[in-house]
Amino acid sequence: MSAYSARLAPLLLLAAFGVVGCSDNDPDAATPSSTSTTSAASTANTAGATPMGHTYISTMVQGTPIPGDGPLTLTFADNRVSGYAGCNTASGSVTFDGDVLRVGDLASTLIGCPEPQADADQWMNTLLTAAPTWRLEGTTLTLRAKDQTVTLVDRKVASPDKPLKGTDWVVTEIITQDARTTSRTLAEARPTLLIAEDGTVSGTTGCNRMTGSADVAPSGSPITFQLATTRMACPPEVMEVESAVLSALDGTTTANIDADTLTLRNPNNTGLVLHAT
Repeated sequence: MSAYSARLAPLLLLAAFGVVGCSDNDPDAATPSSTSTTSAASTANTAGATPMGHTYISTMVQGTPIPGDGPLTLTFADNRVSGYAGCNTASGSVTFDGDVLRVGDLASTLIGCPEPQADADQWMNTLLTAAPTWRLEGTTLTLRAKDQTVTLVDRKVASPDKPLKGTDWVVTEIITQDARTTSRTLAEARPTLLIAEDGTVSGTTGCNRMTGSADVAPSGSPITFQLATTRMACPPEVMEVESAVLSALDGTTTANIDADTLTLRNPNNTGLVLHAT
């Protein structure tokens, strides 16, 4: 055999195999290979989209229900997840490992809650730390862990942004330069804020009534407040809440509304988190 023939023989052999593999007579030729078959969860997540940057609210729970009926709210931001199911807020690091949601150690607020809401924290912690599978289809997030399936919808869809003016807002968290905090005193005092369509402000500090005006930019932010209050004395812990509220509403703040949550921040990075009632 010549050197040319020796080189040609393997190529002819490979070509023959190629023809057989693509032949119309091959009954398997039209059958997709097993490697092209993916699970529904994988297909839903192949675009690379994750829940990061969004907040989701539960709309259905299959399995053990949320104590107190929830709903469960999950916020994904800055590679962390924070959750609220009716009592305390817990947060921790989060990664999306394929179709598995992995949550690090959770840190939680320490508010005492009545039954059955008091058991909502354990329900939420059990779900998040069970390494549930996740599936994102459009605005719907589904978490599955053991015998439990939780369906959540993007809060922008489930609960569109409330208008700044004309909405009754209640303070649920105080923003300091170091953290966002809440307490039983804050929950019981329930400071409120209402900005009327004409810019008139009314509400309470948790102790005293407040009145005044708010100059709202056309875009909704910033807001410049001018407020006055009554002068009633309250227990020291309530006066601390009042001081934080008035400090946050002193002068100009930025305003951000996400569904039913209003966040006000001062230039010194202190402020308030309020929820629509």
